[in-house]
Amino acid sequence: MHLRETVSVAIDALRSNKLRASLTSLGVIIGSASIVLVVTVALTSKKFVISQIEGVGSNLVWAEMVHATGRSQPLSHEITMDDMKAMRAEPGVLEVAGTRELPMAVVVSGIERPVNLIGVTQGFQTIRRLVIYRGRYFDSEDMESRAKVCLVTKELSERVFGLENPIGRPIRMGELTFTVIGVFRERVATFGLSEIQKESVIIPLGLMKYYTGEDVLRVLYAQAVSPDAVASVEREMTQLLKSRHPLDAEYDVQTLVAILGAARTISLALTVVLLVIAAIALLISGIGIMNIMLVTVKERTREIGIRKAIGAAHKEILYQFLIEAFLISGGGAVLGILIGLAIPVSIQPLLPGNLRVPVSSMSVIVAFVVSCSTGLFFGYLPASQAAKLQPIESLRYE
Repeated sequence: MHLRETVSVAIDALRSNKLRASLTSLGVIIGSASIVLVVTVALTSKKFVISQIEGVGSNLVWAEMVHATGRSQPLSHEITMDDMKAMRAEPGVLEVAGTRELPMAVVVSGIERPVNLIGVTQGFQTIRRLVIYRGRYFDSEDMESRAKVCLVTKELSERVFGLENPIGRPIRMGELTFTVIGVFRERVATFGLSEIQKESVIIPLGLMKYYTGEDVLRVLYAQAVSPDAVASVEREMTQLLKSRHPLDAEYDVQTLVAILGAARTISLALTVVLLVIAAIALLISGIGIMNIMLVTVKERTREIGIRKAIGAAHKEILYQFLIEAFLISGGGAVLGILIGLAIPVSIQPLLPGNLRVPVSSMSVIVAFVVSCSTGLFFGYLPASQAAKLQPIESLRYE
């Protein structure tokens, strides 16, 4: 019996038991669809989480002075504008910025309302990737002339000005009155964990001297040219601050690398757990294939005896049942992969506009290979048992 005839006999056998073959392949369908979906979900979640973290600031390194408990720090310990200028000259640094915060209040309908007043430098928008809703950010003239202009958060704009356009409107904080030139928000919400609170006002850093009497920074930001340069920029910032300030001054230099690493580790752990679940589904489906094939061999014992009696070789009987197992697992794998691909495509319109669901071609290949291998592995025992049947004993079987 040639290979083509062996395949034909295997297909005919499956056609005669369509329901059994369909139910047997159901586990393979679930398992292969799970593999594709697991990898897709893992890639999507990883991409989303990392984009959210990076949305706080791309390739960001920042430093703050460590304040000693119970005593005031000397002014020589404070981070200065000169530190920022020196940091700009370091290799691997794309942009620098500095900030200084101060609790303040604005008057709303005769009532004082607390706000967070933040003095910022020119590069703050680039580094923190602020989104400007209305108006504009500070230009170089605003910074150099220390113009009394400000930007307010969207929440504060709605609180103070309601539905009116705030651009060009005055807002008073303490002894100074500012003109609103823009409305902004963070690209990714930090939920108050950064200097930008829900109701905040940003002004040119030079104006903070009117309130504090000191021209210093609370946070020094530096943006590395690439993710690979973050570690070197972190070292450069640490060394620069130590070299420019007294030995007993302490600074906390941080990056997003640890957070990104934790996000990747969590994503990997989630992927492994989900893949184990998918593997269990395939294992169950493989056991199902083996059980059904063993039953099939028992039911077709007489048929096998007849084929052997008319000259069918050992390997032809073996191949026939292996092909049946392959067709069950392979067909289930193809259908499962199509389902696994269709689900992400169908839910794409329901996701936020900036979120794309990546489908890995490798997951499709792995799902098909693993599913077919499972079918062949668990189908070998029944196929080998069928091939070893003796013709005389098979023909006597009722």
